Amino acid sequence: MTEHDDKLIRELVAARAEAMTERDAEALAAQCVPGLLAYTLAPPLAHHGEDVEARKAWFASFDGPIEYEVRDLEVVVGGDVAYSHSLNRLSTTPKGVPQKFELWFRSTTGFRRENGEWRIAHVHDSTPFYMDGTMSAALDLQP
Repeated sequence: MTEHDDKLIRELVAARAEAMTERDAEALAAQCVPGLLAYTLAPPLAHHGEDVEARKAWFASFDGPIEYEVRDLEVVVGGDVAYSHSLNRLSTTPKGVPQKFELWFRSTTGFRRENGEWRIAHVHDSTPFYMDGTMSAALDLQP
């Protein structure tokens, strides 16, 4: 891994967080390879490609600002592929709901260098769940 590649990937992750807060679906899509496979928090189980219109509709389902934070980012680079993992925070207010929510989740992102540029090839976001019989998502956890 070169320090330069590490820096470029960290910049890409930071730009992704900024695009989330700015509700910029086009910028998010531009960061991805056409064959992106994403396991995100929102259904369905798998997303194939970055759907700009679906992302815009998701952004429109929230009132007020979207806060997005990436914490404890680790990057590993090997040739023309890389991955990162982090703890991410999303906070916003769904339309029709009186107060905002805050959610910490785990994120692993796969990158591929194409034509000298790092792009996102895979995203896997997840939340843990309580194994106490309720099987409910553990949305109250914080790092």
